[in-house]
Amino acid sequence: MMQIQDADLKSLRIFETIVQCGGFSAAQSVLNISASAISEQMSQLETRLGVRLCERGRSGFRLTEEGEVLYEAAQRMLSAVETFRMEAETLRRQLRGTLRVGVIDATLTDPGSPLTLAIRRFGEIAPQVHLQVQIDTPNALEQRVMDGRLHLAVGPFPARLPGLDYTPLYRETHGLFCSRTNPLYAQDDAEITLPRLSQSRVAARAFLGRFDLEQLRAEQAAGSVDNVEARAMMILSGQYIGFLPLHYAQPWVDKGELRRLRPEAYATFLDFDIIMRHGASTPRAVTAFHEQLLSSSVLRPDAVS
Repeated sequence: MMQIQDADLKSLRIFETIVQCGGFSAAQSVLNISASAISEQMSQLETRLGVRLCERGRSGFRLTEEGEVLYEAAQRMLSAVETFRMEAETLRRQLRGTLRVGVIDATLTDPGSPLTLAIRRFGEIAPQVHLQVQIDTPNALEQRVMDGRLHLAVGPFPARLPGLDYTPLYRETHGLFCSRTNPLYAQDDAEITLPRLSQSRVAARAFLGRFDLEQLRAEQAAGSVDNVEARAMMILSGQYIGFLPLHYAQPWVDKGELRRLRPEAYATFLDFDIIMRHGASTPRAVTAFHEQLLSSSVLRPDAVS
């Protein structure tokens, strides 16, 4: 069995950074070490493990199958190490360590989101905590919190997985949109009937299952994505209609490139929660960030039903 030493932790952190940056060269400025030092660290790690972790060269950077497995394991272990350090600092009544937070994409322009204000307030009370923010899909965020790679995450989580605690945070409003190159764009509201919509090509929100299709009485989705930007791209192509957050769609609406369809009939809401692993020991830094999220929300935690 491989015994983990301090040198191994250093190499694994370098490896994690390389993967996140997408290669050796891009990781140099983040790590503040030379390319030769990075290469040496990686060679030592591969020798110690006895496997090739990545391909690098003129064809670019790519993880091997073994490298992908190690990257997932390294994230879990390094997160556990940082959690231990934060818990140890708690004994000294200090907020230090690395806090790993997950969020979904396209929330920055939402005036109802408390994330930016919470991050600012947290930075003021915990300047020595290194904050890492990762963006992913709701399903991926749940899995990362579950296995310990993230301390907490914020997003819409309709599945409610056992083993996670869900705390209501705020609500985001979505509308149904088409682009100016879609035939629906020029039609009067009276012409945009449910049968007409049900025959349109729908780009659905995959993490909501059949919810979008049921709203529009459509048989199947013509496309489905969890990423807001990708869904907006599909809608802007003119080939699809779909639901988007109002705050995200507004710039295209202002330019006349998107139209909201039947707002009185097709307004949906996504309730955003904070998720944390149930029963896990909670370092003070995690608790402090959780409190800042709640206190920064424009809605009381019990106001979202």
